[in-house]
Amino acid sequence: MKREKFGVGDIVIYLLLGIICLTIVFAFIHLLNISLSPNGTTGSGLMIIPDKPTLDNYAKVIKNKYIWQGYKNTLIRTLLGTSIQLIFTAMGAYVLSKKFYPHRTFWTLLIVFTMFFSGGLIPTYLVVKQLGLIDTYAAMLIPGLVSAYNLTIMRNFFQSLPEEIEESCMIDGAGRFRIFWQFILPLSTPILATIALWLAVGHWNAWFDVLIYITDDKKFTLQIILRRIIITGSKEILESDAAAHSVADEPLVSSEGLKAASIYVATIPILCTYPFLQRYFVKGIMVGSLKG
Repeated sequence: MKREKFGVGDIVIYLLLGIICLTIVFAFIHLLNISLSPNGTTGSGLMIIPDKPTLDNYAKVIKNKYIWQGYKNTLIRTLLGTSIQLIFTAMGAYVLSKKFYPHRTFWTLLIVFTMFFSGGLIPTYLVVKQLGLIDTYAAMLIPGLVSAYNLTIMRNFFQSLPEEIEESCMIDGAGRFRIFWQFILPLSTPILATIALWLAVGHWNAWFDVLIYITDDKKFTLQIILRRIIITGSKEILESDAAAHSVADEPLVSSEGLKAASIYVATIPILCTYPFLQRYFVKGIMVGSLKG
C-alpha cells in the first residue's frame, strides 16, 4: 500500500491549525490565571497558577444562587431541546430521504432556501408573542425546532444507508414507523451523536433568544447570568445570600477573578461532553455531507 505524500500544502495547513489551537490554549491558561488570582493582583503572562493562588473566587461563584438557578434552567433547556430537536430532525430527514416521497426535491430546496433567507427578528418575535410563548420554556425550543442545515446533513446520511435493509424488514412485516425506530436510528448512531452534540452546545451557549423572549429572572439561563456578570459587574450579581457582605469585604476575592471563575464554571460542563462524542464526528459528518 502506497503512503500518501506529505506536501507543502499539508505543512501550511497543520501550522495554521497549530497556531489556532495555541491561541485557544493560551486564552484558557490566561483565564485560569486570572480566576486563581487574589484581589489586588491580575493574571499576567502565561503562568498556569499565579504566585499566591486562591480558590475564593470559585467558592464565591459556587455559593451564589443565581449560578445554580441558571444551571437548572440551562440543563432543562439543553436536555429537552436536544432530545426534541433530534427526534423531529430525524423524522423529517428520514421522510425527505425516501425516493417515493412526492415532490421530494421541491421540499428539500424549500427547506434549504430558509438557510439563506428568513423573516427577520421582528416578524419572528411577533409570531412567538401571538402564540403565547413569551416568558415560557417553549420560546427557547419551538422557534428553532428544526435546523435546515442539520436536516440536510441527516437526510444525506439516511440516503447512504442500503435500501435492502428496509426491504428485508418490510418482507418480515415491519411497518415504516417500526423500521425507522428499531433499525434506521440504531444504524445512524454517528450522525445522531454528531447532531446531538451540535444541538447541545447550541442550547448551552444560547442567550440571545432568552434575552428577547424571557422576562422572568427565575427562567434565565446560565449564559444570561454570565453575561450580566461580565457586562454589569460581578459585585452586584454575585452577592452572597447567606452572608450579606460585598466583594470589598473579602480581601482574596477580585472582581476580574470572579468573572473568570464564572466563565470556567459555565464552560467546563459542556467541554466534558466532547471526549465521549468526538469519535463519531468524522464518520457522521463525512457520510452525511458527501451524498446528496
